[in-house]
Amino acid sequence: MRIRCRFEEKAFTVGLLDNPSARDLATMLPLDLVVQDFSTNEKIAYLPRKLTEEGSGPFANEAAGDLCYYAPWGNLAFFHGGYKYSSGLIRIGRLDDGPQPLLARGTFALRIELLPAV
Repeated sequence: MRIRCRFEEKAFTVGLLDNPSARDLATMLPLDLVVQDFSTNEKIAYLPRKLTEEGSGPFANEAAGDLCYYAPWGNLAFFHGGYKYSSGLIRIGRLDDGPQPLLARGTFALRIELLPAV
């Protein structure tokens, strides 16, 4: 599955992983959220409800461009810089063309839509 995200005249696609949290997110789409900077390496957006944590656990190969769900807070985390796995973080996808669109600083309206299967 793939999703399209749009904010501040930027659009990018994300390939979702085949895991319960990613599938749960897909059932909620389309969504209109607010995305904002958090720390120096990510943007976050709070979901209207928490996603399932079924099948979650530690992962490796953390990289800029990862889309994760942070279960304790119920938010999406779009990483544009390096990060390390922490408890409660569930990787649910990866930006198709890298993290460049995430570098715009600020708080923006965010639209997330499911793309049709090809």
